[in-house]
Amino acid sequence: METAPVTDAASPSRFTRLLATAGLVQAADQIALAALPVTAILVLGAGPGLVGALVAAQTAAWLLVSLPAGVLVDRLPRRAVLMAALALSLAGALAAFAAAAFDQVALLGAAAFLAASGTVTFVLVQIGLMPQMVAQAGLPRANARVELARATASAAAPFVVGFLATRVSPLAGYPLAAILACAALVCAGRLRFEALPGQAARPPVLAAIAEGARFVVADPLLRAIGLCAVFWNFAFVALIAVFVPFALGQLGTDVAGAGLAQGINGLGMIAGAAAAPFIFARVQPRVVLLFGPLSSALGAVLMALSPAFGGLAMAALAFGLIGFGPMLWLVMQTSVRQIVTPPLLMGRVTATIQVAIYGVRPLGALAGGGVAQAFGLEAALGLVAAAFAASAVVSLASPLARLVAMPHRAPAASGL
Repeated sequence: METAPVTDAASPSRFTRLLATAGLVQAADQIALAALPVTAILVLGAGPGLVGALVAAQTAAWLLVSLPAGVLVDRLPRRAVLMAALALSLAGALAAFAAAAFDQVALLGAAAFLAASGTVTFVLVQIGLMPQMVAQAGLPRANARVELARATASAAAPFVVGFLATRVSPLAGYPLAAILACAALVCAGRLRFEALPGQAARPPVLAAIAEGARFVVADPLLRAIGLCAVFWNFAFVALIAVFVPFALGQLGTDVAGAGLAQGINGLGMIAGAAAAPFIFARVQPRVVLLFGPLSSALGAVLMALSPAFGGLAMAALAFGLIGFGPMLWLVMQTSVRQIVTPPLLMGRVTATIQVAIYGVRPLGALAGGGVAQAFGLEAALGLVAAAFAASAVVSLASPLARLVAMPHRAPAASGL
């Protein structure tokens, strides 16, 4: 049980090591994510249905693992959880390579889930460690650096995996993911941080999960952040579900052109993360927390207008805007969450919001596709715009719109 006191003193060297670990973990995760469909198609001869099932197994970890992992992060020594999470990522990458090499589809899906489970758990620990390693005033800048690493890995991974598949081997992505995960383990092994005070009372897992969910619902800022994120993710996934047929049918482009336009979203995310420290130093938090969802609603409007004005270029601009503004919002709201959430609830609060976000994504995909099928692509884009607008309305009607300065740090929570 951890008993050492927690300090708020900033530690640049410790944060740099945590940042390096996070960057390696995200790179390994994104490489594995990009490698899965390539491996399934080129090595296993899978069709779209099987590819979809394998990707679903990989992404399901965010929905199924978050809540119990949040309890473990709050309850067990964080160093042990951190190292176990990284070991899971490494084991999953190695198992995926073996499964693909021996043509074991079910094992490949299980390995993908295992590796993603390690990433999910690591993210929960990493978010909780940030307030301990970075002074409160530096949290937005520090979170921006972490998100910049993630966005860069997300944008680069498909190109790296494609190059390896054509020049080396379709299986080469998984050894690279394993190397990155192993490097993360080594980097984390030198990471030092204070322990959280232990708790005598440990309620059952479901009760502990419920405590985190109640805290999110009861806190006005967290409640608004969660609702805003739910509407936004519903809209974004609905947009992704209908954009390719929209681009082919309404914009007169091909699949490569549609992919290029979607890729601008990643560039927008990178630009947002890179610009975040400069912007945060000059505007109030409420400006960022309103700009994110409002820029997404504007992007949806530009997307709907793109067949008549600008074509594919307008659609690419819309994707860039939907990447840039929400990345600023993500960094800021993560910093707010880290400040208002008691340390002993951090894992469960983060897990609760993650489950809400990832739980709504399949609904967004189904709704976007269903509306497009029944009422046309224009109606589907209208649904996207309405959901983005709902995200903006939540922000406008909540305390997020009145946050002229960062809130005060939360006191320690009680039970686990």
